Amino acid sequence: MGKSVYEIITNKIIEKLEAGVVPWRKPFNNNGVPVNWKTQKAYRGINALTLEPGEYASKKQILEAGGRIKKEELKNSHIVVYWLWKVIEDEETEEKKKFAKPLYYRVWEINKQCTGLKSRRKEETTYNHDPIAKAEEIFKGYVNCPEYTFQSGRAVYFKTIDKINCPPLKDFEIPEEFYSTLFHEMVHSTGHKSRLDRPGISTKGVAFGDPIYSKEELVAEMGAAMLCGIAGIANVTIDNSASYIHSWMSQLKKDNKLVLQAAAQAQKATDYILGEKIVEQ
Repeated sequence: MGKSVYEIITNKIIEKLEAGVVPWRKPFNNNGVPVNWKTQKAYRGINALTLEPGEYASKKQILEAGGRIKKEELKNSHIVVYWLWKVIEDEETEEKKKFAKPLYYRVWEINKQCTGLKSRRKEETTYNHDPIAKAEEIFKGYVNCPEYTFQSGRAVYFKTIDKINCPPLKDFEIPEEFYSTLFHEMVHSTGHKSRLDRPGISTKGVAFGDPIYSKEELVAEMGAAMLCGIAGIANVTIDNSASYIHSWMSQLKKDNKLVLQAAAQAQKATDYILGEKIVEQ
């Protein structure tokens, strides 16, 4: 393994960005994600992050369907946030301004908190894959690593408790995408204050969509792409990685220098995971 791998992956990403890339897709099944019980649609935005996997319904939906909320669960509702868009007109300039007001309603998980309702989930789709040896070697070789769980529904690094959750291999149609997803969260974890202390992870109060958050996503996906290159699986995952990077670059500005900047940080993160000596750029 040499720096040439990093350079090759960075150049491939830039080529893909310049050529135009296919829309990014989430590579794992919706097994276990929080959904609306009545419609079976997955919750989006902040709700996808705050709700545990399950099927949720409002009090009105539960009662109309002939169900009941368990007495001991009445006070244990969950909140679903939505945005009400309004347009106001300035009386002096007659200029119209659009703004969003956050509102919420309460829901209960029908399988645990209710009676009289049946799950509407379809049978979960799973796949039977063999582990990829080199990718497993990289994963298991990460010294001073965070805690791991492999539960369906969500890939995330919890920086406050230094823990990674990645959907299991069986949830991925393409096994290489499991490792790309896992590597992405592993790279995030290198930013913890006990490791490389990267601003995108160690800075308090960073919100979804902030420039510092967006740049951290570039670093994580560049690092994942590099680790896939080292594992010999980049040819399968590169299009998805390029599309993911493109989606975050659009939050900042379309400038390939951002990829080069992210690549420098990603190389440090990758070297840390591999146990290589980190060379300052």
